[in-house]
Amino acid sequence: MRLSDRPGKSFSIGFPIAALVILLIVLWLAGGGSRANVPGQIFVRATAWMVLIAALLAMKRPNMRAVRPVLLLLLASLGLALLQLVPLPPGIWQALPGRDVFERAAVLAGESQPWRPWAIVPAAAYNAAASLVVPGVTLVLLAGLDERQATWLPGIILTFIATATLPGLAQFAGAAFDNPLFNDTPGQVSGIFANRNHFALLMAFGCLMAPVWAFANGSGVLWKMLTAPGLMMVFALTILATGSRAGLLVGVLAVVIGFVLTWRRIRHVLHRAPGWVFPTLIAGVIAAMAIVVLLSVAADRAVSIDRVMAMDAGQDMRHRGLPTVIEMIRSYFPVGSGLGGFDPLFRMHEPFALLKPTYFNHAHNDFLEIVLDTGLVGLLLLITAIIWWGWASVRVWRDQGDRVVLLARLGSAMILLVLLASLFDYPARTPTMMALLVVAAVWLAKGANRAAEVETADDLGFTARRHTSIAVDAR
Repeated sequence: MRLSDRPGKSFSIGFPIAALVILLIVLWLAGGGSRANVPGQIFVRATAWMVLIAALLAMKRPNMRAVRPVLLLLLASLGLALLQLVPLPPGIWQALPGRDVFERAAVLAGESQPWRPWAIVPAAAYNAAASLVVPGVTLVLLAGLDERQATWLPGIILTFIATATLPGLAQFAGAAFDNPLFNDTPGQVSGIFANRNHFALLMAFGCLMAPVWAFANGSGVLWKMLTAPGLMMVFALTILATGSRAGLLVGVLAVVIGFVLTWRRIRHVLHRAPGWVFPTLIAGVIAAMAIVVLLSVAADRAVSIDRVMAMDAGQDMRHRGLPTVIEMIRSYFPVGSGLGGFDPLFRMHEPFALLKPTYFNHAHNDFLEIVLDTGLVGLLLLITAIIWWGWASVRVWRDQGDRVVLLARLGSAMILLVLLASLFDYPARTPTMMALLVVAAVWLAKGANRAAEVETADDLGFTARRHTSIAVDAR
């Protein structure tokens, strides 16, 4: 695809970046729900499959070597989901922990024991496997970007986040914004998501990305430098409006990390200014954000802070349901109960004291739910992913490199926020967050590869200089 920007000149957009924008638009519209039965899943997965097929037909072979760790983790996750759908003989299935109640049910019904898959709720495990098409096609498109197209990605993602504030702000203003494509809650500020915690996490991504976008080229552009603090304030206020307590935590952390990511580049831009300008500028931005937050609190519009102040751990369902979740993990470990089956299985184990008109759809701690769903295998895969993230993060934060390393640090920080948010919720189960998590992981993987190449080159250079020195001494 080519568009002309000057008479006689044209520039190539390229299929991968165009397809990625289309996918992001569909995710913006319909990718905010995690439930299998919401209409948005149909649009998102149909678009993902069409884009994937078109990519296989129209794209050059993507460079998967640069994103190999992400690819391997994604393939391992898909393999685990598909393995849970393989039917097992009755003798083996009945020997799995936690299956005795189903065995007794078949005996009471006078039916023979059928072959059954590992997952107790096969439809939920199938849905989990099908959901991976979104991160899969995102990875393929990102691997197909050339170096020039990759530089557009931070701006595209930041635009995605900035426009996502619009429905959230409309909800905050009292508009009856109801997305028919997923199960949002009327009266709740959740923007393009069904869950306000996930929306707040997206705003925290914006707080991370705005300063990086402004200074990614090392010598910030004036309009970007002026726009970035304003965007951060809008994102911070939106987090306060959501009422998300977890969002408040990751939002504060995102603002701090955003400044840490770019403070050297800001100093470089101001290197000719007097020494007092830089600390005054930082203090001014922080003071402006603090004043805006305090005004929001004074106007009784900071719902997140209000909910923190009013929090009663004894009444919070996350706290009350935790012992039952732990007991479920013990019942099904080490093989797990199967992906996606938390809701019906929790109803089986739910004590009378927890009964209420609404249902507990997830464990609200994705680490525990992964162990419950997948047992020891899933736990090992989760640990492997976290170890890779930690190893790659150390590499890119030690490197004193260029734009690639800055984006890698941004990716590392985004994954950190997802990990923290997953202690209280399940953000990585929504299609939109799956795609953004892959973007972050690809940035981190490429930065870690570059850091490894630089270290190897330095080692080779040191070895060559040492051999030369030895040869000279020998003469």
